[in-house]
Amino acid sequence: MKDVTLVLSDGSRFRGKSFGYDAPVVGEVVFNTAMMGYPESLTDPSYAGQMMVLTYPLVGNYGVPPFTVDSDGIATFMESDRIYAAAIIVSNYSEHYSHWNASESLASWLKREKVPGVTGIDTRQLTKVLREQGVMMGRLVFDDAEDNGAASPTEDADYGSVNWVERVSCRDVIRYHEGAGKRVVLVDCGVKNNIIRCLLNRGVEVVRVPWNYDYTGMQFDGLFLANGPGDPDRCVDAVNILQKQMSQSRKPICGICMGNQLLGKAAGATIYKLKYGHRSHNQPVREVGTNRCYVTSQNHGYAVDASTLGSEWRELFVNMNDQSNEGIRHQTNPWFSSQFHPEACSGPVDTEFMFDRFIETL
Repeated sequence: MKDVTLVLSDGSRFRGKSFGYDAPVVGEVVFNTAMMGYPESLTDPSYAGQMMVLTYPLVGNYGVPPFTVDSDGIATFMESDRIYAAAIIVSNYSEHYSHWNASESLASWLKREKVPGVTGIDTRQLTKVLREQGVMMGRLVFDDAEDNGAASPTEDADYGSVNWVERVSCRDVIRYHEGAGKRVVLVDCGVKNNIIRCLLNRGVEVVRVPWNYDYTGMQFDGLFLANGPGDPDRCVDAVNILQKQMSQSRKPICGICMGNQLLGKAAGATIYKLKYGHRSHNQPVREVGTNRCYVTSQNHGYAVDASTLGSEWRELFVNMNDQSNEGIRHQTNPWFSSQFHPEACSGPVDTEFMFDRFIETL
């Protein structure tokens, strides 16, 4: 294992060993407190451009499942077609793995997909820095590259300046279960496979379109806004098309994660960046107007400022840790969203009823 140093934009340094692909990389350093689910998280397009720090100390002990594709053309055990995270950083990588569905080690998978992995770093201390200072850009520097000046802080890299949604969205229209029943247009901002699965399992036809595709002239029964990476303020085209749709039709709309933020922007709200985001399987949210609280899976760094919503909109869910917005709803039209992931793959399935609510409105 080669020596590698993580250099944060504030000058902080953390030394470790490489167990993945040996190549320098720059990305926004974020932390995830989930205890499991690294195959799903690594293949979640919402992690594009980010180095994922896992606070759970033992990673790799159950290996990686095979990359197989089901009859709908969707990866069976992954959330997309490849790893999207820029790197993974762990405290203790387990070289030996054991699981009924494992086909290879995490290290071999990372090397095959040319993604760096770092072990031996005190991820709890690194997380404390990110919690106190906020998420920041970082650079991985290998071996003697530091002596050649390659360890200079992150130069001009800026995660927020990139339209990551454009980079991960599909390029063409993709149809699933054509003619099966009600038709749902899915706006792909970086959609996770399990969102598609959850819709298909409820007997609808899904038409997956690129993030900036004008679907307003299509025939469909409902609109679904998917998750995705980066700053929603970069997705001007998607918001404009959504506002056009809302101005001419009351057809049901549901959003998840980035979809919540795009719906919020279309409703007149502003977006702000959270200090260190929500990335875990145990975020508690309360449904507004009730005492019902749910444990949710989340992966986002931006949030809707609920105080800036239009008069016809209300909050639907609120985060119980920091009171940030976790979903919105229109008071009269069947338009609603969640900031958390009700499909929860991996994670708790407490809120999968959000799909049922959407299907009932079609």
